[in-house]
Amino acid sequence: MSVQIYAGNLSYKMTDDSLQKLFEQHGQVASVKIIRDRETGRSKGFGFVEMADDNEADKAIQGLNGTEVDGRNIRVNLAKPKKEFKND
Repeated sequence: MSVQIYAGNLSYKMTDDSLQKLFEQHGQVASVKIIRDRETGRSKGFGFVEMADDNEADKAIQGLNGTEVDGRNIRVNLAKPKKEFKND
């Protein structure tokens, strides 16, 4: 079962490739997506990483949360499920 991880407070210069390489130090990465502004294409400073193994995901969270990357202390934790919005 794959695990979705939230990565926040990322440098605006970080790319999907550099985020993937960062997480690959802790295990196999299934996918990476940095969230970007629709109009400008500029990074919003956070993204999501999907890892295939629960243990590797835990190692990545413990190993990376609070560490300095590109001059910023990144936040790494389990991603929360998307909320469903009701239109009443």
